[in-house]
Amino acid sequence: MQLWNTFSKEELEQKLREAGHEFVTISFYKYAKIANPQIFRDYLYQLLDNCQVVGRIYVAHEGINAQISVPTARLNDFRTELYSIDFLDGVRLNIAVEEEGAEFPFLKLKVKVRNKILADGLNDETFDVTNIGKHLKAEEFNALTQDPDTILIDFRNHYEHEVGHFKGAILPDVDTFRESLPIIEETYLKGNEDKNIVMYCTGGIRCEKASAWFKHRGFKNVHQLEGGIIKYANECKEKGLENRFVGKNFVFDERRGERITDDIVS
Repeated sequence: MQLWNTFSKEELEQKLREAGHEFVTISFYKYAKIANPQIFRDYLYQLLDNCQVVGRIYVAHEGINAQISVPTARLNDFRTELYSIDFLDGVRLNIAVEEEGAEFPFLKLKVKVRNKILADGLNDETFDVTNIGKHLKAEEFNALTQDPDTILIDFRNHYEHEVGHFKGAILPDVDTFRESLPIIEETYLKGNEDKNIVMYCTGGIRCEKASAWFKHRGFKNVHQLEGGIIKYANECKEKGLENRFVGKNFVFDERRGERITDDIVS
């Protein structure tokens, strides 16, 4: 039974070319309580490998975080198999805005067990990561972020928002998510407890944990952009909404970035 990759990079590239698949790049995450991450990891590897999925997935007691490429011919099979897992039934799949930038965004399937799916530096046993803020769809996001009583915060690292960000957003100079939580609370949120707090990130995983943390810290009006920049861009295109993002969306695969608008920010 194969539960990991054993091929070199060159062999993997050759195998993908010979298979001749067209791929769609997908990301998804889910905060949930997983009792035995290792057993779940092994089961998930077999399930995805059977669908010829490649990509990078992290599993922990707090949930799952995935960035993958799925053969378009196996997309329905993949969705059916994924949704057969109870806590992932109906989970939102963020489809890449564009596929340009790399021949293969991922070469192999990697499923790893970690302490957390998103390192946060927190050690508060009373913190419930599933008690999240309100999700905003693109139209709701556009309306609320134009309210003068709203604080819009980019929850990505500085090198990500330097190539693209939302108009009017606060862009903290941080290197990691774990350092952003105390800096943003102390610098931007303290004294603004009555304002609308709206956060965004690439696909939603960072601002979802941040929204739960700031609710835990006592902030009331906490919101996040549902599905992050990826879903927002797709939703604006589908519904003909104003796209308030300028530049490129930094991504953590071989594409490096996907163009949202033609603006050159950095």
